[in-house]
Amino acid sequence: QVQLVESGGGLVQAGGSLRLSCAASGRTFSSYAMGWFRQAPGKEREFVAAINRSGYDTYYAESVKGRFTISRDNAKNTVYLQMNSLTTEDTAVYYCAAGELIVIRTTRVTYWGQGTQVTVSS
Repeated sequence: QVQLVESGGGLVQAGGSLRLSCAASGRTFSSYAMGWFRQAPGKEREFVAAINRSGYDTYYAESVKGRFTISRDNAKNTVYLQMNSLTTEDTAVYYCAAGELIVIRTTRVTYWGQGTQVTVSS
């Protein structure tokens, strides 16, 4: 069992930056691929970014490529999402996710965090 707790969300102006963190419980963090998804009001949950167990391989949705960076620290059981050049289109609840395979889609996710709200104002 893995518990995921996100933090770092909030209100930011367009063009600004935020860094999300996701702290995982348990001793098996490094055995899971990790990722971030987001869900805006009235929309389906969508993939944002993913990272493999070692942290060497990363994957991004086209909409965030070049602006967002995912990373992980296995010693701290934490995965991060650095978000730069934010736009109003990035407003959503952001969810941390863990799975055995690269979590590029919701069907690969075994564990979800509770979500953290990111609001970008114009």
